[in-house]
Amino acid sequence: MKLGSLKEGGRDGTLVVVSRDLSRAVRAPGIAATLQQALDDWQRAAPRLNALAAALEAGDAADAFALDPAALAAPLPRAYEFVDGSAYLPHVERVRRARGAEVPESFYTDPLMYQATSAGFYGPRDPVRVTSEDHGIDLEAEIVVVTDDVPMAVTPEQAAGHIQLVGLVNDVSLRNLIPAELAKGFGFLQSKPRSALSPVFVTPDDLGEAWRGNKLHLPLLTHINGKWFGAPEAGEDMQFDFAQLVAHAAKTRPLAAGTIVGSGTIANQDVSRGASCFAEQRTVEALRDGKPSTPFMKFGDTVRIEMLDREGRSLFGAIEQRVERQPLPGQG
Repeated sequence: MKLGSLKEGGRDGTLVVVSRDLSRAVRAPGIAATLQQALDDWQRAAPRLNALAAALEAGDAADAFALDPAALAAPLPRAYEFVDGSAYLPHVERVRRARGAEVPESFYTDPLMYQATSAGFYGPRDPVRVTSEDHGIDLEAEIVVVTDDVPMAVTPEQAAGHIQLVGLVNDVSLRNLIPAELAKGFGFLQSKPRSALSPVFVTPDDLGEAWRGNKLHLPLLTHINGKWFGAPEAGEDMQFDFAQLVAHAAKTRPLAAGTIVGSGTIANQDVSRGASCFAEQRTVEALRDGKPSTPFMKFGDTVRIEMLDREGRSLFGAIEQRVERQPLPGQG
């Protein structure tokens, strides 16, 4: 089952069930007005949404309509919580090696995670707005999962049962602001603006064999300005699976239905598969050539992030965004 949200009905959008080929959709007003409402009552809402999805595939859904990706907001236009991990240790290892630092042993047994911005997400076709190119504008192509209500202190085995949806995120980062923030010892804030979510979220069962071991075993494809940038395998080199990440986030607090948990930037030991962020690409260049040569993103640059199944069909739709200048207040 694939679910999205239209840019209508207020800040949280209007829930739609989307066909497997992403061409058609149908609203679900008798089930839930928004995706958050569905997640709040998932045990009752999910079977009814699945039935509506089956009717849509069979051509029997009343009021079905052709879906315009530009009409879609983020599936969760705002979420109660977004916690983002760094589960791909090749990325962490390379970045630290480039600056002559060791990877602490704890990184291999205890996930890295931070509290990200969740009050608003860009839709899949919305521009990324930044006030200055000097901030070091970067994308991060990642996978996310969405939970129902997760009790405090669940085990990874228990946490797996609370993963209800899977999707993609462009986790926007402002790299030149990160060092000063981390030097304060209190984490990210200004360096982590709003991120963008894929057009739809998908239930794990709809991913078939690609979803196993609480990981998604497919390449995540990124293009910059229409040119191939990377396609690392998301199922490889992931130190912690999504059940472990959810359990880590819930160790000392319950997670509300609709919590988004991110994988961190997809990265493989095999650098020939390209990168999922400019920081990764620049680190590979620094280790190889002594200095990075690829600049961060500029105004007017475009990014496309997408995951295809083994038959070449888009699973979540594509995040397609242009980087644009955000005028300062009073400048229009």
